[in-house]
Amino acid sequence: MQPSLSKEAFVELAAHHRVVPVAVEILGDRLTPVAVFSALVGDQDGFLLESVEGGERWARWSFIGWEPAFTVRSVAGESTADHGDVPIEGSDPLTVLEHLVSHYSVPPEDSLGFPGDVPPLHTGAVGFLAYDAVRYVEHLPDGPPDDRGLPEMLWQFVGGVAAFDRLRDTVLLIRNVFVGDDPAADYDDALTRLSDAVERLGTVDPVRGSGRPHFSERPDSVPNMERADFEDAVRRAVGHIMAGDAFQIVPSIRFEVDFHGDAFALYRALRLVNPSPFMFIVRSGDVAVVGSSPELMSRVRDGRVYSRPIAGTRPRGDDQPTDLALERELLADPKERAEHVMLIDLARNDLGRVCVHGSVQVDDLMVIERYSHVMHIVSGI
Repeated sequence: MQPSLSKEAFVELAAHHRVVPVAVEILGDRLTPVAVFSALVGDQDGFLLESVEGGERWARWSFIGWEPAFTVRSVAGESTADHGDVPIEGSDPLTVLEHLVSHYSVPPEDSLGFPGDVPPLHTGAVGFLAYDAVRYVEHLPDGPPDDRGLPEMLWQFVGGVAAFDRLRDTVLLIRNVFVGDDPAADYDDALTRLSDAVERLGTVDPVRGSGRPHFSERPDSVPNMERADFEDAVRRAVGHIMAGDAFQIVPSIRFEVDFHGDAFALYRALRLVNPSPFMFIVRSGDVAVVGSSPELMSRVRDGRVYSRPIAGTRPRGDDQPTDLALERELLADPKERAEHVMLIDLARNDLGRVCVHGSVQVDDLMVIERYSHVMHIVSGI
């Protein structure tokens, strides 16, 4: 096992940074991200991030997080960490997150010694911000009563992460060391944890447990609003828009089902029927978030912010002529085009609030992206 950093190099970096990642690379040609998640995470806290580009081919990277260094939750404006040494400052979840990210500095990528390309995720935090967190950004009226008790924010600060590289058929096992009083001992502990991960992956059987997830019955979904109440909400929304009170209103219904199975089995079923560019499971204690989405909200890379709004949908055709006919119909639909242009304007406005004046540009305008079941109108900003 050849670590990316020697003990001497690690100790030198630890003198200037609070987090230093150490990595080892193994062959991944007999592994899958699902198998790696099962072996390293099991039924404990962790995450899996996967991507299917264009709904048709697997992207280069998948990421499996295990043994998070610590987890930060915010409920009703109160932020807490499951580790006593984590500095929590302020009650605003966004301020708490900003402080933690700046507090735990990481060495520059060219000093990490990783073999091959540095994966786009090797340290940091993985989790979610709930919709209600918008009230920490915008001055909005009080929202509906919280009848679920879910966190407004939940972030797992990455301890171990396996970067699954399909291009090189390798898995880069990374251990983020949150430096303490004895960096040399911290380094030894990281190597022990990495060695344990290598051993666990060495016993993975890629066939055993690879059968299709099975659900014995389909539970009924329960909406939180009756149809008549939803239609009334739509009428009132139209009235507010016509009066100039709002530019866009999105009435929504929440559907709930009783689910007594395993969240990871649910994720496996979802990735099977709806492969998408952004597939994820994040599990933390009694909370598990599972999703599969085609849409990128925003990406920040090298000082540039990128957003890719999606609006306008048609089903895929049974053959190419039908598929192309549906594409032409979608692009010619005035309602779909109007909705998409509105989303472009909203995204440009959002980016304009944080970007250099005059730098916001539309580089892809109303192109079609195809996925397994549907096609969408997509633009890039």
